[in-house]
Amino acid sequence: MLELVLFVVFGATALYGAVAMVMARNPIYSALGLMLTMFSLAVFYVSNAGHFVAVVQVIVYAGAVMTLFLFVIMLIGVDKAEDRSESLPLQRPLVLSLLVLFAAGVLVAGSRAWFTGLGSVGPPINGTIEAVGERLFDTWLLPFEVTALLLIVAAAGTIALAMFRRDGGEDGS
Repeated sequence: MLELVLFVVFGATALYGAVAMVMARNPIYSALGLMLTMFSLAVFYVSNAGHFVAVVQVIVYAGAVMTLFLFVIMLIGVDKAEDRSESLPLQRPLVLSLLVLFAAGVLVAGSRAWFTGLGSVGPPINGTIEAVGERLFDTWLLPFEVTALLLIVAAAGTIALAMFRRDGGEDGS
C-alpha cells in the first residue's frame, strides 16, 4: 500500500515537472521543471532497490547536467527583466511543506530496501554497481556512446548559436 501511495505521489510530481518543463515560458523555470522530474525518477529507482542508479540520477543528471543546461541558458542570455514582486504569498510555505513531504517519501522508500552488515551474497540486484556496469559495458555500450556524442554535439551547437547571435545575428547587436 505504501509503494502505491509513493508511486502516485511521485508519479504526479514527475508529470507536473514534465508539463512545467514544456509549458514554461522562462527557460530557467523549464530547467527547474526538468529537475523536479529527475528527482522524482530517483525516488522511483530507490523504491525499486536501485540505489546506485538513484544516486547517479541525482548526482549526474539533476546535478551536473542541469548545471550545464543552466550554464548554456545563461550563456545564451535571458534578456528580459523579471518581475520580482511576490505574487503568490503562500508559495514559499507550500514549497517548503512539499520539500518536507518529498524528503519523507525518499526516506520511507529507502528504508525498506537497505542492506546492512554481512549476509549471504546472492546474485546482483538490478540496481547494484556490478549489474549496472555489466549491462552498460556489455548490452548498452553503443547506445551509451551515441547518447554521449549527441549531448556533446547539442552543447557545441548551442554554444555556436549563442556566439552567432552575439556577432550580429537577427537582433542587430
